[in-house]
Order: sequence, then C-alpha cells, then structure tokens
Amino acid sequence: MNFTRRSILGALACTPLVVHAQSAWPTGRPIKVVVGYAPGGSVDLACRATADFLAARLAGAIVTVENVSGAAGVIAAQRVSQAQPDGYTLMVGSSNELCATAHVNPAQKYDAVKGFTHIGMVCESPVLFVASPKLGVKNMDEFLALVKKNPGKYSYGSSGVGSTLHFAGELLKKRGGLFMSHIPYRGTAPLLTDLVGGNLDCAMITTTAANPFIANGRLVGLGVTSAKRSPAAPNVPAIAEHPALSGYELTGWLSLAAPKGLPADIADKLRANLRAALQDPAYRRRLEDGGLVPATGNEDIAAIIQNDGRKYAELVKFANIKD
Repeated sequence: MNFTRRSILGALACTPLVVHAQSAWPTGRPIKVVVGYAPGGSVDLACRATADFLAARLAGAIVTVENVSGAAGVIAAQRVSQAQPDGYTLMVGSSNELCATAHVNPAQKYDAVKGFTHIGMVCESPVLFVASPKLGVKNMDEFLALVKKNPGKYSYGSSGVGSTLHFAGELLKKRGGLFMSHIPYRGTAPLLTDLVGGNLDCAMITTTAANPFIANGRLVGLGVTSAKRSPAAPNVPAIAEHPALSGYELTGWLSLAAPKGLPADIADKLRANLRAALQDPAYRRRLEDGGLVPATGNEDIAAIIQNDGRKYAELVKFANIKD
C-alpha cells in the first residue's frame, strides 16, 4: 500500500503526542526549607547545612531557612504537609514530628509516611543519657544500683512529652526495671539549666547540647542510645553495653522531606543532591562538628518510621503516655 507525503503528514497531525513534561525547577523563586525548632539546635544546624549545600548546587536557586517552632516540630510539619508540592517548600524534620508524636498527639492531622514525599535521611542525631554530678554516679552500673535502691526518688528530664528523648527515657525504665518520674521541658535550654544546676537528676539529651558540658565536667555521660558507641560521643558507652540493658536501642534522626505529590523529577533531583551532600567532606564535617552522624544515603525512611513507630506504640502502653 502506498502513502503520499501529504497523507503521512495528515496522519501525524491527528496522532496525539505523548509528552513527558519536566518541571522547570528551580526558576529563581526562593526555596524555603522549614525547620520545626528554634535556631541553634541540632535540627536547625542540619537544616542550615543542607540549605547552604542546595543553594550552592542548584544553579540560580535562592534557599532560605524558616524556623517554625512549637509542639515538638508538629506545627512545622503540619504546615509543610499542606503546602503546594512544587519544590519550593521543603523541610528538615526529626524523628519527633515524623514518627514519635503521632503516638501521643491526637490533634496531629498528617500521616508521617503518606503525607510527605520523603527525600532521604540527613543524619542520625544521637541521644545521650546524662546525669548531674550532684547525683554522685560515674557510670551506668552505679546509676542502676542507686535508682533501684531508691524507687521513685529520682527524676529524668526530656525536651517534651512524646519526643524521641522522652521515649528513650521510658525504654531505659522498661529495660532496666526502673521507677523514675519524667519531667518534660519546653526545650533544651531550661533542661540544661536545671541539670547543670543540680535541680534535675538526669536527662535524655542530644549530643549537640550535652557534649560541651560533658567535656568540662559539668555533666556525666552515662550512655548513648544507639546500639553501639557513637562517633559523636566516642568516650560514652552505649547503654546496651550494660548486661542488664542488652538490646537497648532508640536513636533520633533527621531527614529531608517535601509535601506529598512532589513531581518525580524534582524529587529525583533533590535525592541526587542529598546523596552528593552526604559525600561532600565539608558538609559532613559541618554535621559532625555539631554532634551529628551523617547518613549513608541508603536508608529507607518509610521503613524506619514504621519500625520506630512500633517501639513507640509499645512504650506508650508501658508508660501510659498522654499528651
């Protein structure tokens, strides 16, 4: 069968073209990276390091950081979950608002797994269990003996009800068979004031906040909550090293996320840049200097949220935790 040139062109004109559109991103419009905590903390540090790296890598991009503190990061996460999925609103979130708080906060309206486009893990945020020197203990063995001898006498602090730090403390109580009260604080600064001043016996706290005080002897580092010793606090033993606490593990982490529905090409571009950041010595050093452990780039955030969530659910029942 013969076709003329005209008939071929006519047929093509009637055939719909399948076009795989690529998002023109970024276009010079500012990219906002939201962080759910006040300036100066570990999450803010990781957020600013990530924002600076993206600004340097994305040609023509203006990347800013917006601190939206409150409710252990939930207010910021709620805002980001409702933002337009266009690549101009991102978030560096923590295991608090992306996992822990859902188990104690009935007002939380977003699904941490399905409500975001997860780009990848930024770093692990090790948690230290520390004591005031006034408590008179130098290691975990002495601490366990003291608390078991005086059930109900001592209290530990955390940065708030339903936070990763709170859950880490309850896991210590569960594994160690300890009876201690929990005192929630609105942030790390007032907690440190009471702890260093001897008005609080012990606390779960980030390495970023605790390391300087351990170094100058104003706090005693009893254990780190990761399964093994952390490079962020190499001289502090893992809690799990104690025979009575074998298997203990509950770490904090920080990740980069965007609203649900982010176009695949933008998500892929962000993932590629995050992987590049995690291989960049200057970026890694900036995290490490802040007491954070850079991610490998191979973590499955959804799986981590679900696995950690099961631990949190068990601890809510154990401690009868309510917001």
